[in-house]
Amino acid sequence: MRQGFRTRGRDYAGVPESVAFNHGVHRMTNFPIRGARRTLLGCVAALWLLGCSAAPQTSIVDEDAKSKEAAADVKRVAEGALGMHAEVIAHGDLARNGLEQMLVVNRSRNGNDDGQSGGSARLLVTRATIVQKQNGRWSEVLRCDEHLKNPNGYLGGSPVTPVTAWQLQIAPDTKQGLAMKFTPAEQGPEISVRWNAKTARYQSLDRAEEKYLSEVPTLDTPQSVLR
Repeated sequence: MRQGFRTRGRDYAGVPESVAFNHGVHRMTNFPIRGARRTLLGCVAALWLLGCSAAPQTSIVDEDAKSKEAAADVKRVAEGALGMHAEVIAHGDLARNGLEQMLVVNRSRNGNDDGQSGGSARLLVTRATIVQKQNGRWSEVLRCDEHLKNPNGYLGGSPVTPVTAWQLQIAPDTKQGLAMKFTPAEQGPEISVRWNAKTARYQSLDRAEEKYLSEVPTLDTPQSVLR
């Protein structure tokens, strides 16, 4: 910097202020600087508001993507269990064992039911299954087709002769988990099924619904096996 020159006429950022000349005498004015500062503050505020409004939108998009992915996974598992006509009737911690489960059915086309999927619904089905997710994998823990079965065998008290359609009544229970009653559509006894926390599997109960019945490994005339 040459002698006689100073940084007068510049603000703290080194930006020259406007100079007005009057009869050879220069005067500095702050009006343009104040306007620039107001503009800068306005831009900063606008950007801050834009950032605040963009964050929730991103969160909503993420949640929507997760929801769609979860729905696609449920559909894939259900169809893998009972084919393209599979219908998920109940989904969640059905057994109150801390694991995700799904009750999937094939409704019968030859009869009517009450059309409900909750409360104390009664459905006419040809097949039903409960699948459970554990350690990232889905597995079948109950199957109803011609017979009632779990991975240990045929449920105690279930009919020996094959059944083509069942009346299925379901009732959620917040303490013991999902309660199910299977009754052959044509003729046969009503069979109550619940999750047995002691054996960690679905089992049938006696007529008083006080004791669980043990499975039988085979029937006199077995028509199907657990897949």
